[in-house]
Amino acid sequence: MFRTILFLLAFLCINVVVVVAQDDDVIRTETNLVVLNITVTDKAGQYAKGLKASDFKVFEDGVEVKPNTIASFSVQESPYAAVVLLDSSGSMEARFSLARSAAIRFLDGLRPEDVAAVYRFDSKVERVQEFSGGRDLAPTAYAIHAKGMTTLNDAIVEASKTLADRTEVRKAIVVLSDGMDTFSKASSEKAVEAALAVGASIYAVDMSSLDVGGTTGRQSAASLKGFAEKTGGRFIATPGGPALRDAFTGIADELGHQYTISYRPLNTKHDGKWHTLEVKLVSHDDLTARTRKGYRAPKS
Repeated sequence: MFRTILFLLAFLCINVVVVVAQDDDVIRTETNLVVLNITVTDKAGQYAKGLKASDFKVFEDGVEVKPNTIASFSVQESPYAAVVLLDSSGSMEARFSLARSAAIRFLDGLRPEDVAAVYRFDSKVERVQEFSGGRDLAPTAYAIHAKGMTTLNDAIVEASKTLADRTEVRKAIVVLSDGMDTFSKASSEKAVEAALAVGASIYAVDMSSLDVGGTTGRQSAASLKGFAEKTGGRFIATPGGPALRDAFTGIADELGHQYTISYRPLNTKHDGKWHTLEVKLVSHDDLTARTRKGYRAPKS
């Protein structure tokens, strides 16, 4: 169901150019609009409905975006494209079966119009199945054995490249990992920027909390939490039993219930600089808005 609240939104009119540099795994976008997918919840964690454009204020680098630069505002239950990243490295040996079950749970929550692809990553990143609306994992997923090093950052970059070709407004990367990257060429910063460049939110499930404690567990949780917070996604620290099943149901539900605001950026210079983003709600102290933290301007 799609309901336009203000303005007629034509996403096909957004001019986007994506350039992928194979040598350093950088994804660069040029766009004449900044698009924000915003999740709004109350104190009980329920999704807030019925908000209007006047209920939101957007800030870029601390400066309020004026109403006359807002190109569109909408609330919709729109289709989304997701990439599920399964950590199949050696450190996941005791947890991979649960991670695979969690991926199945996520696929089972897809609506008819949603699509998802599945990748595995250890010492390399490998596609398990293409984008589809299927509810089952490909048979090859059941033959995977945990081994090798962890290329989490590279996997996020690869997922971003894959999502760059999708036309869905909502895009997500779902990571099931113990969070400790040991073998990537890309840094965590490049991974975040790659996801932001294609408008993808990262939903990170911390598998390390199952049986890893101490410093390693804290570091892995911090890494995964950082990915989620910077891209407007969500960090899930309870990956066991019913809590994991409920979490994946929640991710699928959240992706279908978001507000979308697009606006013309205040700074039009192609200088490659980082610009912070913040969304505030007007006269709704009981509600919380969550979206991505910023974007990097294209560089000429």
